[in-house]
Amino acid sequence: MTDQLRFDGRVAVVTGAGRGLGRVYALLFASRGAKVVVNDLGGSHSGGGSDNTPAQQVVDEIKAAGGDAVANFNSVEDGEAIIKTALDTFGRIDIVVNNAGILRDKSFTKMTPEDWDLIHRVHLKGSMSVTKAAWDHMRKQNYGRIILVSSSAGIYGSFGQANYSAAKLGLVGLTNTLAKEGAKRNILVNCVAPVAGSRMTATVMPPDFIEALKPEYVAPLVSYLCHESSTENGGLFEIGGGWVGKLRWERTKGHTFDASKMTIESIRDQWDSITDFNGATHPKSGEEATATIFEAMRASQTAAASAPAPAPTGSAGGDFKSKVIFDGLAAQVGQRGAQMVKEINGTYKFTLKKGNDTVSWLVDLKTGNGAISIVDSKAKADCTLTMNDDVCYDLMTGNLNPQTAFMGGKLKISGNMGLAMKLSKIQAPKAKM
Repeated sequence: MTDQLRFDGRVAVVTGAGRGLGRVYALLFASRGAKVVVNDLGGSHSGGGSDNTPAQQVVDEIKAAGGDAVANFNSVEDGEAIIKTALDTFGRIDIVVNNAGILRDKSFTKMTPEDWDLIHRVHLKGSMSVTKAAWDHMRKQNYGRIILVSSSAGIYGSFGQANYSAAKLGLVGLTNTLAKEGAKRNILVNCVAPVAGSRMTATVMPPDFIEALKPEYVAPLVSYLCHESSTENGGLFEIGGGWVGKLRWERTKGHTFDASKMTIESIRDQWDSITDFNGATHPKSGEEATATIFEAMRASQTAAASAPAPAPTGSAGGDFKSKVIFDGLAAQVGQRGAQMVKEINGTYKFTLKKGNDTVSWLVDLKTGNGAISIVDSKAKADCTLTMNDDVCYDLMTGNLNPQTAFMGGKLKISGNMGLAMKLSKIQAPKAKM
């Protein structure tokens, strides 16, 4: 096939690759040209013992087919050692598939702290450990593809698997955050929840299901998400038996109360409205989700935020500490105003107070190439932010969280709350992560 997706020149680490899904992932990567680190401690499905044979057998199988692979027998808790094998043998690391896992199934009433801790050490901490060891290498080379593995147990819950369910949903949260942190360095992180026959699922599935849910039916998705041509990031996918689907969060429109009059009884009386999924929304970020709450809170604010303020004092706001912020912002607009207008598409009015003095800056990132100016306090804007001078300085230099300022009464917001959620885009530049 001329359009075959290849992994030539790439180095992949697959944990838990001595058997089941991990073995199939490793074989597929190798068959498409990747150099593979086959990691497997070789323990039992419940986490006991160790055996070098499974990992070495997969390496031998890859080499017999003309591929290149090396075995690693470390626990996933020792992620540094696993990634070191890749670096020492092949000189780089491009792909990490955190597949290793065990089960300690018991009802919650019978579960011991050891049962809980061991599952989290392998699944959640182990995935973190291997990923963390590879992370800085991927950042330096501006490339990486990472797979974390969840489960239907984590997404939906499963009787007798409280430990496993908690760890597996934790991996979804880890995916969401790493996807955001890695994106600008071309490190794409996705999560899969496979349904496949393995020695783990053999403990909870009948034999005919195991045969129908071959690991080979999962591997193509994992490999595609790890390919350099894939742009998917932060996705959660269910897959099994030839079916593939993507999941997303869904939230009801909810009900907005007068917060000052909110009671237990008012929650009861509006329960149908709170839980009605007609017209549901699908927030894609914490900022987007919080914007709805901000809108509700704004409805309870006093009229003080929109009250007329005295005319500006001083020389073009020169007595205000925050003047340096708006001077710097004006310089940014001069350099990349068109881009900022495209990103923000809105106007802000910052009404600042210092003692008995008040000044209003209009930040126009909606028209032309943008503009910054001092305006009358009655000037209109899409989003008006009212605060003290010192609060504005701390807010715009990244030393004060806007949500913290708002919740603490230091910041009043009126108008378009969605624009308020974009404040980070116009804050003074901070040190690189």
